[in-house]
Formats: sequence, C-alpha cells, structure tokens
Amino acid sequence: MMNKQRIEALLARFPLAAVISYFALIVAFAFIAMDNALQVLQRRDAVVAASEILHQIEVRGPARTPAVAADAGIPTGSPFLEGTTVSVAGAALLQRVTAATRRANGNTLSSQVDLKGPMSKTGFVTATSVFEIDPARLQPLLYDLEAGMPFLFVEELAVQAPSGSAEGGKLRVVLGVSAQRQGSR
Repeated sequence: MMNKQRIEALLARFPLAAVISYFALIVAFAFIAMDNALQVLQRRDAVVAASEILHQIEVRGPARTPAVAADAGIPTGSPFLEGTTVSVAGAALLQRVTAATRRANGNTLSSQVDLKGPMSKTGFVTATSVFEIDPARLQPLLYDLEAGMPFLFVEELAVQAPSGSAEGGKLRVVLGVSAQRQGSR
C-alpha cells in the first residue's frame, strides 16, 4: 500500500508527469496492439502462400504419376488405315473425310477413291472429296483431318470463293487426302 500512496502523492504534486505517463502508456499499448495485428497478418499471408503452393503441388501431382493422363492430348486409334483390302481401306478413308466434313457442318457434293494413283504402289490410298463449307469452318476441318487418327495427309486443296456478291456464302472445296494402309508397312 505504501507504494500506491507514494505514486499518488507524486502524481498529485506533478500533474504534468501524470498526463505524460498516461499518454506514454496509451502509446505503448497501441504499439503492442499494432505489433500483434501485424504478426497475425504476416501469419495469415504465410498460410495463404503455403496453401497456394500445396494447391499447385496437388494439381501437378496426379498428372505426373499415371502415364495415361500425360497422353490425354494424343488421339487414340491406329495411325494406319484399317482394312483387309485396298477397297475396304479406301472406304474407311472416305468415311473419315465425310465424317469430319459433317462435323464441320459441311455439305459433301461428291467423293471418290483413287486406288491406282501414283502413290498406290507405296501403300497409300488417296481420296478426293468435293464439298461446300462456311469459310470459318475450313481451318477446323483441316485441323481435324490432320490431327486425328488415322494419319491423313492433304495432297490437294482447291478452294473456290462463293460466286456473286452474296456475303456469307459457302466455299466450294476440292480436297485430296491420302493415308497409308495397315498391311503395307
């Protein structure tokens, strides 16, 4: 009790010291509160950074382990035309070209298989297709043909612009593609 009375007597004698010590305590408590708040924010930032790193590791982790997931961009199927005879392989080639044209919203006008062309001796089958297609759909069609299975090679591409001044008309395309037969490796 003696210390409390001494402090009260000192503060009563020097009121300016009481005010200064009061503001010093407020500043000290404010500094401690700010320091604690900054430490909490730093810890929160560290937790966010650690969780981002963990998320990146979790996302990459499954893609590395199974070999099947790594090959997701590779088309499935045989790179060669299937068919026991040249005629069956030619029909499969025409079917592939017609299906790709249909997926691109094209209209096939005519098609034919060239079984005795200059490349037939090396085991290739060539097909020619004439179709109409929107100009914006030609590039996706060509990509579909060249990126899929079996491997197709564009041998001939002739594009005729729409006749007249009608905007938005369809292109008339003559497309020659070839593919290697399975049995001729």
